[in-house]
Amino acid sequence: MDIKNSVVLITGANRGLGLAFAKEALARGARRVYAAARDPSTVTQQGVVPLRLDVTDAAQVSAAADLCGDVSLLINNAGIASLGGFLAEDSIESTRRHMETNFFGMLAMARAFAPILARNGGGAMLNVLSASSWTNLPSLATYGASKSAAWSLTNGLRHELHEQGTQVLGLHVSFVDTDLTRGLDVPKVAPAAVASLALDGIAAGAQEILADDRTRQVKRGLSAEPAIYLSYPHRAVA
Repeated sequence: MDIKNSVVLITGANRGLGLAFAKEALARGARRVYAAARDPSTVTQQGVVPLRLDVTDAAQVSAAADLCGDVSLLINNAGIASLGGFLAEDSIESTRRHMETNFFGMLAMARAFAPILARNGGGAMLNVLSASSWTNLPSLATYGASKSAAWSLTNGLRHELHEQGTQVLGLHVSFVDTDLTRGLDVPKVAPAAVASLALDGIAAGAQEILADDRTRQVKRGLSAEPAIYLSYPHRAVA
């Protein structure tokens, strides 16, 4: 899919990776970029169309689909992350919170915009996933579970949307240098580099994008003996 002259909708586009996606799409000649955020007043990037959108709010998702009927590229970037294991006191609440945004929010957007992509020639859908889609640590247990679910969702959507010609991509990445990872003493990749690599993948017709060395290492470790997800301790991923 060619980014030039496309119409892009990015969730969670007011900062971090979402903002990097907006800048990169504009630089590549997108005809229109909808920058969605819970509070559209926080969208300050020039050249985009601010859009009020909480992906966990069904009414707002429906309103966005009604307003943005020209979208040809949907980037499901909105997500949350917090630390904690499955046996933590608040683990059930934390799991529900992560799933509402990272899985059900992505599902709601896919359901709302799949018909729009079909009407506009198929287009593409990029889902921001994680190296934690494939492995899990106590420090990021509930987050990892939500990203594993989102990976499964992405794989399922790829098959369901094949007939209408929609390109579905999963973007796996480790720690990105954003507000979300501030204070974590780990190697981080620049948001602009991730956004550029992802849009390169869309243009090339890719189905999966591994955005950094750590993520590629984890992917290789899935077939190792023992597999990386069986080994403890192992290096943290995000």
